[in-house]
Amino acid sequence: MTNRTFLITGASSGLGRAFAQAALAAGHTVVGTVRKAEDLAKFEALAPGRALARQLDVTVDEAVFDVVGEVERTVGPIEVLIANAGYGHEGVFEEATMADLRAQFDANVFGVAATVHAVLPGMRQRRSGHILAVSSMAGLMTVPGMAYYCSSKYAVEGMLEALSKEVAGFGVRVTIVEPGSFRTNWAGRSMVRSDRSIADYDELFEPIRAARQAASGHQLGNPAKAAEAVLEVIDAEKPPVHLVLGSDALRLVGNGRAAVSADIEAWEELSRSTDFPDGHQIAAN
Repeated sequence: MTNRTFLITGASSGLGRAFAQAALAAGHTVVGTVRKAEDLAKFEALAPGRALARQLDVTVDEAVFDVVGEVERTVGPIEVLIANAGYGHEGVFEEATMADLRAQFDANVFGVAATVHAVLPGMRQRRSGHILAVSSMAGLMTVPGMAYYCSSKYAVEGMLEALSKEVAGFGVRVTIVEPGSFRTNWAGRSMVRSDRSIADYDELFEPIRAARQAASGHQLGNPAKAAEAVLEVIDAEKPPVHLVLGSDALRLVGNGRAAVSADIEAWEELSRSTDFPDGHQIAAN
């Protein structure tokens, strides 16, 4: 892989930090965004001169465009974007608030959209570039108590999969990364949790919450290996649109997709019964 300029959002910790460290170790220049001013120097200490930090809240559209514009003027064209910034929300749908849902989408969906919008014109004009967004296995399957998080990641999946088809002719590649359970703080201090209030959900949800908290810090996935996998995909001649990471994600996504396929197959006759006999069949790539 030739040396490239990366922009990685949410690079202060977790998978974002692992992606940045791997890219720096491979000789690339990495602009990493962080939320807190005290994290700026820590990030730049990873590789002085090639690790460049910018303070950014991805939920502020104007700030996203300002940072991307400044980076392309002062550092150079952004050749690889990893839109990683976001967080997890845990809570039963009926107990979580609408404000919780809007905040989840602001970070996980609109933050990704703004970042991609900001880098895409340059990549399209240069006829090259790779856009990666960190979704989750929860963008391809669901678990109780994560309705808001799953819905935000499903939105990222649809948005980026459609984008991949729109920009393929311009030499811009798109990969959606779907990690399973990785050993980061995602399920610990980085998780926002709604207060419990409805006893009817105790039997279903309390064991799930307890198991997730107990597993925090002992997850199956290795962030450094995830970063190696992402670099391999970036260097691939034909990178995937969907990159599932982790054997747990492979199993759970496979089960979730199989359940959808089973519903489609079981109700296929009813589905077909709603057609006009002379209707037009739409085509899709």
